[in-house]
Amino acid sequence: KETNKQLLWHLLCKPVLYGYFRSSCSWRVRIAFALKGIEYEQKSVNLIKDGGQQLTDQFKAINPMQQVPAVTIDGITLSQSLAIIQYIEETRPEPRLLPADPKQRGQVRIICDIIASGIQPLQNLYVLQKIGADKVQWAQHFINRGFEALEPILKQTAGKYCIGDEISMADICLVPQVYNAERFKVDMSQFPTIRRLNQTLIEIDAFKATHPSCQPDTPDDLQA
Repeated sequence: KETNKQLLWHLLCKPVLYGYFRSSCSWRVRIAFALKGIEYEQKSVNLIKDGGQQLTDQFKAINPMQQVPAVTIDGITLSQSLAIIQYIEETRPEPRLLPADPKQRGQVRIICDIIASGIQPLQNLYVLQKIGADKVQWAQHFINRGFEALEPILKQTAGKYCIGDEISMADICLVPQVYNAERFKVDMSQFPTIRRLNQTLIEIDAFKATHPSCQPDTPDDLQA
C-alpha cells in the first residue's frame, strides 16, 4: 500500500503523455487534459521515424500493445485513450465530461464507441500500412460508413455540442475523427450535423491548443 507521502508525491507529479502529434487517440487525451485544466508533460513517440518508435522494446515496456497514447499518472501507467479519459474523469471530476443524466451518458458512450471501435481502428496507421496502395479509398470507406451511422444519431442528440449544450467525451472523440476525415478527403457536405459540431468545437481553446498543427513534435512544414 502507498504511504500518504507516496500518494502526495504522485498527485503532485505532472502526468506524462506518450503520444504523437497526428495520432487522433493522443489528441483525445490532450483535449481531456486541456478541458480539465491539467498540466502535463509530453513525450513524443514518432510513429514513422526509424520504422516506428512505438515498436521499440523501450516503449513496449510502457504499453505492450505498442500504440499511443499511454499516460503515466498518479503512480500508474494507463493505455487506451478512453480508459485514460475515464480515469481522469473519475479522479478529477470537474468540469465533468460525462453528463449527469444516465440516458445522456449512454448516448455519449454510443458515440465514443462508434468512433473508437467502429471507425478509427480501421483507418489507423498500422492498418493502412498493411493495405498499401488502396489506403485512401479504404480509409474513406470506413470513415463514410461510420459517419453515416453517426449523422442521424447526432441529429437527435445534439444541441450546441454532441449531447445537448455541454461538452462531453463524445465531442472529444468527434473532432479528431473529423480531422482524419479531412486528411483522407472525405466529403463532409454529406454530414451537415457532424460538420456543424466540428466547426463549433474547433474554435474552443481546449481543442485549438491541442490541435496536431501546434504540438511540440509537429514537423515545421505542418505547423499552423
